[in-house]
Formats: sequence, C-alpha cells, structure tokens
Amino acid sequence: MNAALLEVLTRLFDGVPGWQATLLLVGLSLGIAVALEVVVLRTLLRYTSRTKTQYDYILVEELRLPVVVMAALAGIYLLTQLPSVTETVLVTADQLDTFFGKPSLSVIVVAWAFASNRIVNRFVEEMNDEGSRFDFAPVFSNVWTLIVFVGTIGVLLTLWEYSISPLLGAAGVAGIAVGFAARDTVANFFGGIALYFDDTYKIGDYIELDSGEAGTVVKVGIRSTTLMMRDEVLITVPNAALNAAKVINQSAPQRRRRLKVPIGVGYGTDIDAFEELVLELADAESLVLDSPKPRMRFRAFGDSALEYELLCWVAAPTRVNRATHELNRAMYKALTAAEIDIPFPQREIHVSRPDATDGEPESSLQILGDADDASAERRA
Repeated sequence: MNAALLEVLTRLFDGVPGWQATLLLVGLSLGIAVALEVVVLRTLLRYTSRTKTQYDYILVEELRLPVVVMAALAGIYLLTQLPSVTETVLVTADQLDTFFGKPSLSVIVVAWAFASNRIVNRFVEEMNDEGSRFDFAPVFSNVWTLIVFVGTIGVLLTLWEYSISPLLGAAGVAGIAVGFAARDTVANFFGGIALYFDDTYKIGDYIELDSGEAGTVVKVGIRSTTLMMRDEVLITVPNAALNAAKVINQSAPQRRRRLKVPIGVGYGTDIDAFEELVLELADAESLVLDSPKPRMRFRAFGDSALEYELLCWVAAPTRVNRATHELNRAMYKALTAAEIDIPFPQREIHVSRPDATDGEPESSLQILGDADDASAERRA
C-alpha cells in the first residue's frame, strides 16, 4: 500500500518544489478536516439527534474526533513519504519519518482507539438506561477497554518497530498461570457470558433451580448470580453452577403464571352448582387475572372425594402463594355456607380381646379402659 501511495504522490507532485508540495498537502488535509467537521459531521449530528434511538447519535458524535484528526494529520504523514519533500529538507528521510510520520500515525491510532472504547462504553450506558436485562453488561465494557488498551499498545510498538514477540510469550505464560490459579473464577466468568447470550434469565425474573431454591434475580455479576428468596434472604449462586444446572424461569416468556388449586367435594354433590360457585369466587379475587378466564377441571374419582382443580392465572410468580391462600379461604367459607361437603380421609378402628364372646363386640373405649386385661389387641 505504501508503494502504491508513493507512486501516486510522485505522479501528482512531479516537478513541484518541496515547499509548494508541503503547502498543498497540509492545506488540502486541513481543508478536508474542516469540511468534514463543518459540513458532513454536523449535518449527521443534527439528523441523528431527531431519530428514535440514541445509538446512531452516539456513533457519529464519538467518530468526530478520529475522523477530523485523521484528515488533518494525513497531509503531514504523506509529506514524509513524498520524494520531492524528503530530498529537499535538511534532515534525512528516516529522521523525517521519526519526527513527523510515526507521531502522526500514533496520534491517529490513539484517537481511533479512544473513540472505539467510548462508543462501546456509551452503548452500554444507554442499554442500562433503557433497562438492561443484565447488569452483567458493564463487564463487557471493562473487557473491551482492556482489549482496546492492549491492542493499542501492540499497534504502537509495532509502528515504532519494537518487537512484541517477547511480550506475547510472557503474556502466554502468565495467562496459563492465571488460568490454573483462578480456574473457578474463569469458569464463573465464562458461565456468566453463556447465561447472558443464552438469555436464560434477566434481573427481576423469578427462577427455580433443580436443587430446590427459588427466588427473584436481583443481581448478575461477573462471578455469581444473587437471588432474593421469599423470606427476603439473599442466596449467591456461582455462574458456573447455574450454567450446568436446570433452571426453570417462571417469568418467561411472560411474567404471568398459571395457578392450580386442588379441591375435593363429597360424592353426591351437585357438581354444576359447585363449579359455578368456585368460578364466581375466582372471578371476585383481585389477584386472579380476568384473561385467560378461570376454569374448573374434574380430575378424578378419589377414594373419598370428587377431585377438582381450579385453574386460573396471576400476574407474577411471586403472587402464587398469596392467591392460593385467598382462594382456599374463600372456597372454604363459601362451601361451608352452601353446605357442600368437603370430605377428608377417615379410618375405623375395631378393637377386641381374645376372650370376648362371639357376637358381643367390645367398644374401643371399654377395652382401652380395662386396666386388668394386659393382652388387649388392636386391629385396624
């Protein structure tokens, strides 16, 4: 690319004195920089300020500096490559490149690195202001800053012709040592990244783990995820463990949750009147959503009851227990007032003694009260 650029410059400025070429190149680069700033970039800023999103505005605003700096310094760098200039100055071409060419490129590299880092950081801030699904996003901002910093140092060292091979070797050895020393931390870090991209959950979701813990996600960090339990106790779970566990997100794909309330009534109950009564109670409960509408389901003929389930929806998983409590209270009161039997398991216990006369069963009270008979036997 340098050879092609040198050939083009030689043709353009063939026969032009060095001082004239210098004025032309510097003036042209400064003119382009002013035109980009005044005409192009300001017009784009006015246009992007009226769009619905802020991301395009941030992009244009942060690119102003590197674009203008690159346009302004391009002329100085090109002067160091122009034979008509390098042959007429008092210093050598290498000295000219050292004092003007490489510093110009260095400033351009630093300007672009600074802008790229600012763009990512401001994008992350904008995401958080809009309600990020993870507070894990700032971690990417920090990682990106580190990558930009290391990359910029590497480019500058290469530009100034310093060998970075020893640094790369040392970094590799250090990376292996750190990896073995902090493998749990590294596993948690990459586990958090996997959870982020898999969209397993977000802050505010109510999740349940295969180990039995359930709670609301209140923080997702670089190492662990914090859950708020129903009794307002915080549980911290490593991201690596979450990434390997079965996670039930009860708030996704939508926050509402279906509620199943079992209820049994005695055989011989008017099931039409019973179903109508329970549905009226569900409709009257403020915690139960109107849509989808509550419904009754006859599940089975039980040993001592007709087994039903009331199916309804609540707005969030955290309202399930409260809604179940209110519905159970309301159903018990209403069924009792309507004289609808709510059966429960019952057992009969017959107690007899070996010397009892056939046909004359002894009551359990009589036998249990007979202190002289030490051989009393119970049968269920």
